[in-house]
Amino acid sequence: MASTVLVANTGRPTGSAASRRLRAADTIPGVLYGHGMVPVSVSVNRRELRQALSGGAGANTVLDLTVDGTVYPAIVKELQRHPVRRNVAHIDFIQVNLDEDITVSVPLRLEGEAEAVANEGGLVDPAVDSIEVVTTPRSIPDEFVVNVSAMQMDTVIRLSDVTMPAGVTPTGDPEMPIVTVLTMRAEMAEIEAADAEVAEEQAEEAEAEEAAAEGDAAKGDDDEAAEAGAAPDGAESGDADAE
Repeated sequence: MASTVLVANTGRPTGSAASRRLRAADTIPGVLYGHGMVPVSVSVNRRELRQALSGGAGANTVLDLTVDGTVYPAIVKELQRHPVRRNVAHIDFIQVNLDEDITVSVPLRLEGEAEAVANEGGLVDPAVDSIEVVTTPRSIPDEFVVNVSAMQMDTVIRLSDVTMPAGVTPTGDPEMPIVTVLTMRAEMAEIEAADAEVAEEQAEEAEAEEAAAEGDAAKGDDDEAAEAGAAPDGAESGDADAE
């Protein structure tokens, strides 16, 4: 694997205001650490960083990070992005030993068309977007490619089904689903069942309200009847008194 050189500058001022000024000048603040070294505050040119990570390995590119004339084999440990603009706001580099294993996440890409799934109204769904592996820095795959053309409605592609290059070991459970099939018909049935349940509850509430209203009306009729019956009795009592 060819080396990718990236120059990092030291002596940058620290603090939020200083970092904002660096970013305004198209420079990204960062830090280099690892292998027992004292962390070093650095900064890199945004355009040069983009070019360095533009290859197939992306953020897993092994860099010859040149700091004050010293070359450190390093990879990107973390990219912090602006929450709105999504551009890189800060970068962590970690020094690596090219002969020692490290743990990295490698992107997963699906290829092919699962016609049998599409014909049955299903949808191929990647359960993960990357696979974590242990390997040496120079053996990091650019990506894992999984062909989904042969998938059926009941197919599940698991971690153990993904071919690993020599020297690359996945860290996850071999039975972990990597690609599954969503059954759209089943989902529609669940939605329809939920709608039916809601409609039934609303109907029961309406019936209860109607029954309550009828009960109130009946009570009102009884009260009116009671009042109507009380008036003649009162009249008779009055006549008797008059007599």
